[in-house]
Amino acid sequence: MDILQDLEYRGLINQVTDEEGLREALKKPLKFYCGFDPTGDSLHVGHLLIITTMMRFEKAGHLPIALVGGGTGLIGDPSGRSTERSLNEHNVVEGYAQNIKDQLSRFLDFENQSTLANNFDWLGGLSLIEFLRDIGKHFSVNYMLSKESVSTRLEAGLSFTEFSYMMLQSFDYLNLYEKENCRLQIGGSDQWGNITAGLELIRRKGHEEPAFGLTFPLITKSDGTKFGKTAGGAIWLDPEKTTPYEFYQFWINTDDRDVIRFLKYFTFLSKEEVEALEKEVETAPEKRAAQKKLAEEVVKMVHGEKALHQAIKISEALFSGNLKDLTAEEIQQGFKDVPSYTIENKDDIGLIDLLVASGLTPSKRQAREDITNGAVYINGERQTELNYIVTANDRIEDQFVIIRRGKKKYMLIKY
Repeated sequence: MDILQDLEYRGLINQVTDEEGLREALKKPLKFYCGFDPTGDSLHVGHLLIITTMMRFEKAGHLPIALVGGGTGLIGDPSGRSTERSLNEHNVVEGYAQNIKDQLSRFLDFENQSTLANNFDWLGGLSLIEFLRDIGKHFSVNYMLSKESVSTRLEAGLSFTEFSYMMLQSFDYLNLYEKENCRLQIGGSDQWGNITAGLELIRRKGHEEPAFGLTFPLITKSDGTKFGKTAGGAIWLDPEKTTPYEFYQFWINTDDRDVIRFLKYFTFLSKEEVEALEKEVETAPEKRAAQKKLAEEVVKMVHGEKALHQAIKISEALFSGNLKDLTAEEIQQGFKDVPSYTIENKDDIGLIDLLVASGLTPSKRQAREDITNGAVYINGERQTELNYIVTANDRIEDQFVIIRRGKKKYMLIKY
């Protein structure tokens, strides 16, 4: 199947301008672009749909331009928002843009096939007079007010700053069209108004070679909760913000009702492979084969094979309770959100004293009772000796001891 047929099968086409014309244009290598506004220091899972779609086009022989919005990021996009975005200083946006460039380089082949661009390169030196004469005159206020990204914000209030975003993004498309022969812009469904405005600007500038726009659907979850959010916050692509273990857990906990759709969205499995997993969801959902495959494929793509193996190892160790074989790095990942207690020195300490000092038990009497009843575990092993002394032999890589009280109450002892 061709690239558009593949996107259709995966449910990745929301809207497209001139589908037949685009299909014809895609018979040859076509330059296309997608924008990434640097509003934070990392991309998150919400960006993965865009990234994997760019990768699909790249694998099909087309030429991606990843446009980092170093210029538009200083303005703010009203699309999909109910309030004004707070404006960041130029040096902050510049730092965010560099981080995004570094992250995108893990997914796209910038050495051979893909291109990185920053719209600050052409917006940064644009004078107000030049902008109004060459760009602004092609946009009627009525036309802009008709766009959903603008009309939905009118009641709550919309500054001229964010109102001008559509014109700046349209200028991006015009600039890439004229200088790079870029003829397709892709983006989320909330970008449809900005994309079609760019196409209108290209037409008004007198260009005859057709240009196109394509958007993806909004990602929704069957349980009604927002995709990419957990109780702990957003799921980031930066392993320092969301560890590979947390990232793995996010995907493996996908609802049965969503997993096949997400396999189509976020992996490069073939139609036959996806259909085989769909049958397993129907016949043996308890095995969670589809969720495991989804987690494995996405973690491997984002963080690599080694991180995937670590995430699986941590998951299996926590499930079995066998924690002795974990490394210090793996403990930091798996117990990132577990309460901790720091011992400043490395002196030996009695288990009863440690249970009380760490707050895992409220009193020595309760600690003795828990130990006697077999409710206390050190690094996954039950400890029933009342006079047990926690020594260097218990420390994993001389840094951590993991104590568990009951089935789920953990305390990470740090040295």
